[in-house]
Amino acid sequence: MGFTRFVSAVSALLFFTHFSHAQALSEKEAELFALINTYRAEKNLPPVPFSPALTEVAQIHAKDLSEHNPDKADRCNMHSWSKKGKWTPCCYTRDHAEAACMWKKPSELTDYTGDGFEIAFNTTGIPEPEDALKRWKGSPGHHNVIINAGTWKNTEWKAMGVGISGGYVLVWFGREEDPAAAAE
Repeated sequence: MGFTRFVSAVSALLFFTHFSHAQALSEKEAELFALINTYRAEKNLPPVPFSPALTEVAQIHAKDLSEHNPDKADRCNMHSWSKKGKWTPCCYTRDHAEAACMWKKPSELTDYTGDGFEIAFNTTGIPEPEDALKRWKGSPGHHNVIINAGTWKNTEWKAMGVGISGGYVLVWFGREEDPAAAAE
C-alpha cells in the first residue's frame, strides 16, 4: 500500500470513527472525501465539512447517470439529469445555459438551502477515488473548484458530499453549512 493510499485509509477510518452519519457513505466515497480534504491540507486550505444533504444529491445523481445516462444525450454532459426521477430534468451543455438547473438540485431534493456545485468523473472500469482526484487535479476548472482558485478564490466551501455509482464519481460543494450536519 502506497503512502498516499495509507494516509487516505487512515483519514477514512478516522472519518468513520468520528461521524455517525458515515455509514451512508461507501468505503470508496469515504476515501474520496478524505483524499480531497488531505489534498486541501497539503495546499494549506481548511477541510470542507461533510454534508449529508450534498451526499444525498451526489448519490442520487450518480445513480441517475449510471442507470439512465442523461449525459449520453445529444449535447448533454455529466451535469445533466434524466426525466426519470423526482427532480426537474435538464441537459447541461458546454455553454452552461442550464447551469442553474444543476446548481438548484440540493434545494430541490433536500433541505439544503444553498446552491451546489458539482465536479464529475466517469470511467469504464471500476472507479478509484485516487484516479478521480488525479483527473480533477489535471483539469484547471475542476482543480480550481477543489482548491478555491480562479473563479472560486473568494469562495469558502462549507459543505461537501460524495457519490459513486457505476463508473460515475461525483463531488458536490456548497457555500452554506448543511443544517443536517449540525444536527448530528
